[in-house]
Amino acid sequence: MASFLSKLFGSRAAAVEAASLGALEVDMHSHVLPGLDDGAETLEHAVDLLREMQALGYRKLVMTPHIMGDFYKNTPEGVRAALSNLQQAAQDAGITGLELECAAEYYLDEWFGRKLEAAEPLLSFGGSQKYLLFETSYINEPFNLQETIFNLKAAGYQPVMAHPERYTYLYGRFEELIRIRESGVLLQVNLNSLSGYYSPGARHVAEKLIDAGMVDMLGTDAHHRKHTETLRTKVLMAEYLQKALALPLLNKHL
Repeated sequence: MASFLSKLFGSRAAAVEAASLGALEVDMHSHVLPGLDDGAETLEHAVDLLREMQALGYRKLVMTPHIMGDFYKNTPEGVRAALSNLQQAAQDAGITGLELECAAEYYLDEWFGRKLEAAEPLLSFGGSQKYLLFETSYINEPFNLQETIFNLKAAGYQPVMAHPERYTYLYGRFEELIRIRESGVLLQVNLNSLSGYYSPGARHVAEKLIDAGMVDMLGTDAHHRKHTETLRTKVLMAEYLQKALALPLLNKHL
């Protein structure tokens, strides 16, 4: 019996160790740039996360600090400066083969609306595709979502909704997620949602989006080592990970 259990758990551990997120190649949502938001606090912390992400199989990270009018008043210039500092720190730490880029995760507030109206340059990713990552309140439905989507597209951006599975105002309203995607918005699901990390509700919606083939990108949304540890110890074992990776995701094309 002991021999049987040893073989069972030993083979499972080996499978998990051998697994990775390398099939995605690119992570397009994280908070690894240090000192800008609620993610990495220091360069040392950020470099540690870079090693964790590379060990998970990524070859490129598009790091997306929050930009919020009332909390995180980051600017494109400040974000790019943080990227430059981290690139140098990664080089000094001997990290090679990991491409680092930046964009942002924009919160749909009145300040964002003003940026759009003023035609301020916004941080996007994906080169000429100009993917723009945005988030909303988790509990309150934005009154101007469709207007903002229209204005973003009119300005030449491709809107990408971050972690739609986490917005409780959409729970029980899957038809609204269908409508949002049909309006031209791409949907990005957090990988840790597949483990139930945020809540059972978020996991349920994430799985439903995967079953419906409505996931366009997968992101780590990594802020700290607890996130990368959950990816390694739980998400790599999640039933829905392989289902998600079988979708025509855009990650590897970024």
